[in-house]
Amino acid sequence: MSQTTFLVTGWSLHLPGVAVGATLAEQIDQPRGDWAWQAAPEPEQASQVLGRKGLLAKEPATRLALCAVHQALGLAPGRRPDRELSVDTAVVVASNLGNVAAVARVAQTVAKEGGGRVSVLDAPNVSSNVIASSVALWFGFGGPNLLVCSGRSAGMDALVTAGLLLRAGRARRVVLVGAEPDDEIAAGLFDHGTSPVPLRRGAACLVLERHRSADAEAAVVLDLVREQRWPHPPRLVVGRRGVVLARQWGEFDGAHDIVAVATAVHLVADEGHQTVGVVGDRDRGALVSVASVRRS
Repeated sequence: MSQTTFLVTGWSLHLPGVAVGATLAEQIDQPRGDWAWQAAPEPEQASQVLGRKGLLAKEPATRLALCAVHQALGLAPGRRPDRELSVDTAVVVASNLGNVAAVARVAQTVAKEGGGRVSVLDAPNVSSNVIASSVALWFGFGGPNLLVCSGRSAGMDALVTAGLLLRAGRARRVVLVGAEPDDEIAAGLFDHGTSPVPLRRGAACLVLERHRSADAEAAVVLDLVREQRWPHPPRLVVGRRGVVLARQWGEFDGAHDIVAVATAVHLVADEGHQTVGVVGDRDRGALVSVASVRRS
């Protein structure tokens, strides 16, 4: 069993249409923090978080990802990020369906009208790395940026990739994002008539650094204790109580594991729980543990 320990310096959930506080109150405890009760703007209202400039032609998943990162960095609504390049910050995004609507739209245009009819604003959105590169450009992150689209395990795989970048010294911090849309094309590709829960749009973000003994007196620490793929969907375990978020909120596909871990961080950092586990089945035990740590 291998273990990777991260220091978590930023976190957020951006889940439009999800009653985060109400569902957690039913399953675990009533959250006290505003994070659980504030409504997340829809992708079309992303300007409420990001400001009005620069959003033209951005796909819904990209807008959701930008909102999640904006909030994880603690920026005020509408405040533009510092444009100074952060060369040691990497971006890793987990998303399976983020730009499929754009790909389908451009493919249909080419088939019916020819390549010359493709909008110059739409064409960049067919890049598989568009969400990660958009986050990097928007916030000035100059380290590696990449998208993980490995199916239901994409969030876990992205977390492992973040650990590799930090251990290899390719980045001092990694902005880890999960984002998925729920448009008609994405929902059709996700379902295939077999999913018991619907695809939901949403995003989550974790800002990760390597954990060292000299870190802050009070910190949120994430231990990735197993790096193989886990059964899907995972459970959050708070004390002896657990909740399967997919049953309460719907399924976020490739972003789901990051949504689960970000929720665990909120419960530790903002609600005072000592430790929250994100687990697979009972036989496999905790796969991610989020804890509040204080030096003596």
